[in-house]
Amino acid sequence: MVKKNTCVFISGQGSNLNNLILRSREKNFPIKISLIISNNKKAYGSNYAKKFKIPYLFINTNLHNYENKILLNLQKYKISFICLAGYMKIISSNIIKIYKKKIINIHPSLLPKFKGLNTFSRMLKNREIKAGCTVHFVNEKLDSGNNIIQKSFYIKNNDKEDDLKRKTQELEYKAFPEAIIKIFRYS
Repeated sequence: MVKKNTCVFISGQGSNLNNLILRSREKNFPIKISLIISNNKKAYGSNYAKKFKIPYLFINTNLHNYENKILLNLQKYKISFICLAGYMKIISSNIIKIYKKKIINIHPSLLPKFKGLNTFSRMLKNREIKAGCTVHFVNEKLDSGNNIIQKSFYIKNNDKEDDLKRKTQELEYKAFPEAIIKIFRYS
């Protein structure tokens, strides 16, 4: 199996990144994480890049030429697939066009419900019965690309935001790799 050179974009803790790195080291997993990009200089996830000796770049997305830096590095590392794992920046339409159907994101809700930020507080305020996560293709609209996989759980009466976050992350660690396998099984 020829693994697809993959870049993971992060902004924070990197727990999904760590999970993907571990899975990518399995013989039959279809991707190899060849690059990690962050828009947050203090992203804890950068520690996983160091630990697993994966090239890591901080790219300041406030600079006017940041998109060119991203594209140059994606080319340099021969990236053919991108995973957004807690990346808190909208991907430019130019990058989306170049990597059409090759960028996926994981979102902590059952899309199309609760696009964007503060999903857990909005779920509780809305008295939702179910929560979960969605892995979807990235397009020009926020959290609106075609869904690949969703996983859900029932919200308990006493669940707080931290409970929802923890339970959702547990599902994300299963859903993200399953979505990647599903994509490459049929490509």
